[in-house]
Amino acid sequence: MGDTRTRLLDAATEVMLTAGVEQFTLAAVAERASVSKGGLLYHFPSKQALVAALVDRLVSRFDTALRTAGPQPGSATRAYLAETVEPTATAVGADTDRVTVAVLAAALVDPETLAPLREVYAAWQRRLEADGVDPAAATAVRLAVDGWWLARLLDLAPPTGDVHERTYALLAHLIERT
Repeated sequence: MGDTRTRLLDAATEVMLTAGVEQFTLAAVAERASVSKGGLLYHFPSKQALVAALVDRLVSRFDTALRTAGPQPGSATRAYLAETVEPTATAVGADTDRVTVAVLAAALVDPETLAPLREVYAAWQRRLEADGVDPAAATAVRLAVDGWWLARLLDLAPPTGDVHERTYALLAHLIERT
């Protein structure tokens, strides 16, 4: 069963990346996965459930890093920074970035698509506020990192080179000094 579910999620990702959000239908995903539509509906009873599973897949590594951050003050906030932005500049356009853009585009068509992501973000915010550092500092880091992530994701003049590295260091320093 897990193999079919994984195949369906992979197919959903491929449909989003190759055909676009407009063509992201349950029928297209089932066809791409070589599964009947009934087989798809067995695993994902609706398009929203499928998108929620894609969101879950996107955030699982990140979520694990936050949940397993050590007990030291600031550990979850440091993990948020490290999992979102590399300490050194990296290329834009990884598949994860492309899938994220596709999921966000799907949210434009159906705003309820973001409901699972809103829940995850609320949990992350609660974790950061309880991280043993000034909650305002942890929130400032989260908001700066989220903006940085969005700039990178959409290629909106993200910092590069030395500015990237110095900005990362500045945010890390903000966590350490509170």
